Amino acid sequence: MKILIIEDEANAAKELERLLLKSNPSIEVIGIKDSVAASISFLQSNPKLDLIFSDIQLADGMCFDIYKNIQIQSPIIFCTAFDEYTMEAFDTNAVSYLLKPLSMSKVNAAMEKFEQMKKVFKPEDSNKLMETVLGNLKKNYKRTLLVNLRDQIIPIPVNEIAFFYFQNKSINISTFKNKQYIISSSLDELENVLDPDIFYRANRQFLIHKNGIKSIERFFMRKIVVELVIPTQEAIVISKVKVGDFLRWMEGI
Repeated sequence: MKILIIEDEANAAKELERLLLKSNPSIEVIGIKDSVAASISFLQSNPKLDLIFSDIQLADGMCFDIYKNIQIQSPIIFCTAFDEYTMEAFDTNAVSYLLKPLSMSKVNAAMEKFEQMKKVFKPEDSNKLMETVLGNLKKNYKRTLLVNLRDQIIPIPVNEIAFFYFQNKSINISTFKNKQYIISSSLDELENVLDPDIFYRANRQFLIHKNGIKSIERFFMRKIVVELVIPTQEAIVISKVKVGDFLRWMEGI
């Protein structure tokens, strides 16, 4: 059985490989990839896999970007430290969803589910199953965030938020009406519960709404600077490594 592991934490990837081989010595882990780009490149050259174990949040984006850009015929078992994506769609014979930290019992249960899935679904059905999973995931993104303001709890629709900004160990929210709030969540947490088609993690300080972008200018060292419709306290600089990904996101690719 040929398995690909997509995981950006080296220790977690090695531990998963150990558990898989302990679960079934006949398993062959043919690769461990730590990014969206590396995974796409590998899968283009190695399309025939029995199974993929995939983390959700990778170093250069969400793993779903892989499956949107390349047709996958292999079943996928998602592994993540976050439970925001838990949907009924994952609790089927199609795919499984494992919460970290992984254990022998979790891996064994996932492999049993995989074996059941092979008996139920034909290989040509896998693309339709993946489309269903991705569609259901999109429906689970948060539409409203709750913030504390003195003695009040205020709901803020996410479509009213122009950007999130990390400053002085706090996450600041700025709305399209230029109202300011502070939220206790980290940018990493927000990135995982907000729709990635709408919000983009520009850098360590900013998570920005697509509709909040006013202009994009080229910067030195092949970087770019993003100007928003709501003024920001500092320039939003996107590194040259992320420029291509950002422009594809802007175009909706």
